[in-house]
Amino acid sequence: MTDGHGTNEQQWASPGASPTPAPPVPPIAPPDPRFRGQNAGAPNGPGYGYSTGYGSGAQPGWTPPPKPGLIPLRPLDLGTILGASFRVLRRNPKATFGAALLIQGSVYLLLILVVAGVTFGALSRIDSSSSQNADQITAGATGLIVVASIIPGLLAVVAAAVLQGIIVLEVSRGAVGEKLSLGSLWKRARGRIGALIGWAALLVLASTVVIGIIVVIIVFLVVSLGNGGIVAAVIIGILAFFGLAVVYVWLSTKLALVPSALMIERMTVRNAVARSWSLTEGYFWRTFGISALVAVIVGIVSQVVTFPINFIAPIATGLIDPQGQNGTGTVVLVAVLSLLVIVVAVVFQSITSVVQSATTGLLYLDLRIRKEGLDLELVRYVEAKQTDAAVPDPLLHGAPVASQPVPDESPWA
Repeated sequence: MTDGHGTNEQQWASPGASPTPAPPVPPIAPPDPRFRGQNAGAPNGPGYGYSTGYGSGAQPGWTPPPKPGLIPLRPLDLGTILGASFRVLRRNPKATFGAALLIQGSVYLLLILVVAGVTFGALSRIDSSSSQNADQITAGATGLIVVASIIPGLLAVVAAAVLQGIIVLEVSRGAVGEKLSLGSLWKRARGRIGALIGWAALLVLASTVVIGIIVVIIVFLVVSLGNGGIVAAVIIGILAFFGLAVVYVWLSTKLALVPSALMIERMTVRNAVARSWSLTEGYFWRTFGISALVAVIVGIVSQVVTFPINFIAPIATGLIDPQGQNGTGTVVLVAVLSLLVIVVAVVFQSITSVVQSATTGLLYLDLRIRKEGLDLELVRYVEAKQTDAAVPDPLLHGAPVASQPVPDESPWA
């Protein structure tokens, strides 16, 4: 019934009657099984109960994880890592592609100048030698050319290490929405470049020593034991090849995050090795699978782009100079095509270096999110930056939340 104003009256109940029961409360959604055992400080794991201010009208319960910059602050799946690895180039091309182009271009230029100059000088000396000392001069010139080729190769390893450190820093700052210039990234990297170069030199030295020992053993067997030694040398060579391949895959995966720990957490080389070993524990196949997949993708793309140039170059040279007279036009064409091949190689080597280095940095962040709850710390850090509050950088100091790692059911999860 209604009152005189046409409004509904409160329903009458007799004294002592039970009150009308409240409507049932819907059950809380169970935790996402993908995040079991992770982020113990959050009731339902990452992505549950975020209150970040990144969107309006958020309702209680589950809300999407924030994405202040390069990646969403949650455990990363394969698609997110692949997309973010290439997005690094578009997001900050001057600091990423520019740095890679500068470093890779300098290495190629040095390689061409040093090897070409030494080769020209060595061949000139051979041509001017007499018949009495021709053999000695030829052997010396050949050794000089080999040494001249090794030195730029070692510098290329150092340059790749430096570039990886810069890209890893860009990925880590991009995760919290920062977009730094190349100069700012270099300032952050300053003081850690020496450790990064030392790590690269340690890898080169260890590889050289192991390969050198195997070569010495094979040569000794061939020289000392005759036919039996040759058979033994072949068997040892085959076993060593496959054995070293397995060891290389294992160690390169377990130690893949050392540059990230060196640059982001500013650790010593020894602590960075232990850090990488610990983070990849339980996630070996995931780390290896994603890294290998990215390497295959960029390798195929590079081959697709460079194949037409390498295919057309000899055809064009044959059409212009079918009789092989090496006239002026042919020399100019060969020089132009060679320069074009080098430019394309430098460009795509730069892109490849950025993408693969970014993948390593993303895997590092992903494993810290999965094993330490770093996503929650990054959310707090980003919120504090918006309010100008002073909080420690969780990327540098590490996240306080820790839990036992849960191995992935699939390396792509």
